[in-house]
Amino acid sequence: MEPMLPAEAERSLDDVTFELVREASMLAGRVHPIVQEAIGALVRSMNCYYSNLIEGHDTHPRDIDRALAQDFSVEPRKRALQLEAVAHIEVQRRIDLGDDPQDWPASRAYAEWLHRAFCEKLPDELLWVENPDTGERLRVVPGELRQREVMVGRHLPPEADDLPRFLARFEEAYNPARLNQMRQVESVGAVHHRLLWIHPFLDGNGRVTRLMSHALFKRLGIGTSLWSVSRGLARDAQRYKALLAVADGPRRGDRDGRGALTQAGLVEFCDFFLRTCVDQVRYMASILEPQELLRRIEAYADDEARAGRLPRGAFPILREALLTGELSRGEAGRLTGYQERKGREIVSTLLSKGLLVATSGTHRSAVRLGFPIDVVERWFPRLYPAGLS
Repeated sequence: MEPMLPAEAERSLDDVTFELVREASMLAGRVHPIVQEAIGALVRSMNCYYSNLIEGHDTHPRDIDRALAQDFSVEPRKRALQLEAVAHIEVQRRIDLGDDPQDWPASRAYAEWLHRAFCEKLPDELLWVENPDTGERLRVVPGELRQREVMVGRHLPPEADDLPRFLARFEEAYNPARLNQMRQVESVGAVHHRLLWIHPFLDGNGRVTRLMSHALFKRLGIGTSLWSVSRGLARDAQRYKALLAVADGPRRGDRDGRGALTQAGLVEFCDFFLRTCVDQVRYMASILEPQELLRRIEAYADDEARAGRLPRGAFPILREALLTGELSRGEAGRLTGYQERKGREIVSTLLSKGLLVATSGTHRSAVRLGFPIDVVERWFPRLYPAGLS
């Protein structure tokens, strides 16, 4: 499995690592913290969609949205995928809120927690894998290391009996006490590849690994609920999978590191992974730029008012909610410029459409901005593939 990290003398990753730290730090200050929390819920759904898409599980964003509202399909396969989406989103929510274990994410204990927390919420039909050669069906036990040998494409992962030893080396290599912060950021791509290379679980390794990457960036202070690398990996899935396979390869000669595996291939994957992260941070920064976001919200409100689907006077409330995080219902009503009763009616309409969300369960509670699936394509262009949101 060596090398575990790009060589310290390898300077080609420095620029992209610094760029990621800089861009991610700027993104965090783009929006009000209350609005960030609401956008985070949207990004978790997006992350789930793209992470599952990489695995060949294509769950429509609207079906994910319905599942979060406990509205499940009667069609068994679609319902199973909806439950899978809810499980993924719940695990990432716990990471985003800091409700995950204190173990360092690049560790056996944390990987087992991710797998258990995700898989224990899956329906039974998604907890079975089939041996393509024998047809034998094997049950996936949440949080349990695989007990069988497997083959992933052309890659033959370590034997089951050797998994504890490989995971111990994995944990040792990425121990944050051994690396400065820039090396920790630089190492996330290596962590990503090497865990997939070990393939510790019978199934679910891809989702676990991408969630681990998210958790690592969060612990390192550059990951937030506002961005996800999974969107970028899914949009270039062919290259993502090809470079994973390249990094699986053996050493290419005396100038290719000192381990059994290719140093050059690992560096190439890490470069791709970090550049994908930078691209996703920049994308989210572009769609969260306050003036441009306000312009899109205003254009949407005007179009909906002309079509008779929203009342006039809605935009000032939406603008204030974006800029201040939350506001009282009375204040929201006054912003419309109409009489009090008419103002209350506009607030009620925005609440009914999910464009505003009550901060508590009472009818007097403050309100904040909502992000229903119906507005995603207009407010956040290209978040999902065209026509899906």
